[in-house]
Amino acid sequence: MGRILEINGPLVKLELPQTLIGEQVRVGRMGLVGEVIGRDGGTALAQLYEDTAGLRPGEAAEGLGWPLSVELGPGLLGAIFDGVQRPLHAVRTLSGDRIARGVAVPSLVRETRWHFVPAAQAGRTLAGGDVLGSVQETASITHRILVPPLLHGELLELAPEGDYTVDETIGRVKLADGRIEKLALFHRWPVRTPRPFRQRDHAVAPLITGQRILDTFYPLLKGGKAAIPGPFGAGKTMLQQQIARWCNAEIVVYVGCGERGNELTDVLEFMPELTDPHTGRPLMERTLLVANTSNMPVVAREASVYVGITLAEYFRDQGYDVVMVADSTSRWAEALREVSGRLGQMPVEEGYPAYLGSRLAAFYERAGRVETLAGDHGSVTLIGAVSPPGGDFSEPVTSHTKEIIQTFWALSKELADARHYPAVDWLESFSGDVKSAAKWWAQAVDPEWEHARAAALDLLAASEELQRIVNLVGVEALSSEQRWTLESASLLKEGLLQQAATDEIDSFASPQKQFALLAALLEIHRQGLKLVQLGAPARRVIQLPLLAQARRWKSQHGSDDLEALKAKIAAIPEAFEPLLEDYAAGAGRG
Repeated sequence: MGRILEINGPLVKLELPQTLIGEQVRVGRMGLVGEVIGRDGGTALAQLYEDTAGLRPGEAAEGLGWPLSVELGPGLLGAIFDGVQRPLHAVRTLSGDRIARGVAVPSLVRETRWHFVPAAQAGRTLAGGDVLGSVQETASITHRILVPPLLHGELLELAPEGDYTVDETIGRVKLADGRIEKLALFHRWPVRTPRPFRQRDHAVAPLITGQRILDTFYPLLKGGKAAIPGPFGAGKTMLQQQIARWCNAEIVVYVGCGERGNELTDVLEFMPELTDPHTGRPLMERTLLVANTSNMPVVAREASVYVGITLAEYFRDQGYDVVMVADSTSRWAEALREVSGRLGQMPVEEGYPAYLGSRLAAFYERAGRVETLAGDHGSVTLIGAVSPPGGDFSEPVTSHTKEIIQTFWALSKELADARHYPAVDWLESFSGDVKSAAKWWAQAVDPEWEHARAAALDLLAASEELQRIVNLVGVEALSSEQRWTLESASLLKEGLLQQAATDEIDSFASPQKQFALLAALLEIHRQGLKLVQLGAPARRVIQLPLLAQARRWKSQHGSDDLEALKAKIAAIPEAFEPLLEDYAAGAGRG
């Protein structure tokens, strides 16, 4: 037992000679919890996860003997945790609408009994990551009970099929040194230590989000790393919610890290009401939320992303494809900046600590597709929102993130102000996964996907150049071919890239629908280009009723109504045929 020597915001100097770096401590009469981040002789420096107002020097402190860890077992799915894995529903029961300081509740409910089906036999040698059995946690997800990663020994006994609480003993293992280790339905793991795996695999399949601007133009592979940078009001949170709802991952971990309380409240109220479009069951059956708002203790904000990624790795180790959404890493970086300032560390760019880049890289490197210790394959796909002040993508958090990730979905305030959603800027965004994704698209959808994507991006880039000319000298300075290029790009933006989250038909678009729309709009562009090259004025082509109709196709035909859409696409040449005949005849007479 020790005592408090000095208090500096969330940093507390303690007289605790025996504690280790990273060990959790409990201090003061309220029992506030934190972790040791520095040692100097017999004193320890701890950062506390809770507000230290009212704490006094001289109050008691003690080391708990373990680092910040999470409980991993049945009962995670559907839960809402705070930044240090306290279940908020249980906390509310104890302390009301406001979280009382020092409140201690177990992360997993101890009273619930789970039906355990064993999958191992006594007498065999167990290694870390092996599957002991399974629990049907929700109707959508079977929870595999894993041997803790660092455990190795002979399984002496395993409980028969039956109902057990998470902390009941279900087995005993004899270790190499002769000690007997008890097994339960859950185990603990330190959040700052990546969970081990057998080897990394190459990501092979794209994460299908149902959002055309993402899947078709800037794909992300399962096990990849992506960032969504954008200024306030550009739609980061809505885009992340769309990804969480529609993506083809099996588990979703949503971490609200330092965002405004009203935004996170919307997420907490909105997500439990959603239906999983893949199973028809409640979406929360395969989702868990970590909520840490901007007015909650700054150090818990810094810990929350590690809690989230450890939970994601745990389901990855069970052989699942997991998506973790972090909203936002900028608020996490601000927590690092505040704590480093109190520690007196030398600030660098915009006051951030010198280790900002390495911390971001270490976090994003925990993504990936792996072969698990049990021989299965699982993945963690990381999607981090970034909130650059004033939308400045050259600020440190955005620029460091840009160097680390593979896919960059840049949001534009100008597009958002024009009510173009998702407001993903097709000029600023990029994907390093296009070549890998093209193999999947060629096999699963159409071999022409990569070519069509490139043609559409070229058309959009050409229209941006022409728009600058129009802004300077007016549209009259353009040739008919250039005016048609502008109109074709507008058709792409409205008929393909815009996608309303509230549109019941178009909120999600399957890869097949995405490619059908892309191919259709490119075909309209090609047919119109033939006309203007034959001498038709762009005005005549732009007035064709087909263009207005094509803008509405996305909302008229869902992913299960592709035959009707393909029939309209097949009729595109007919719409241009009368004009083509007129101008072809005129060119012949000329």
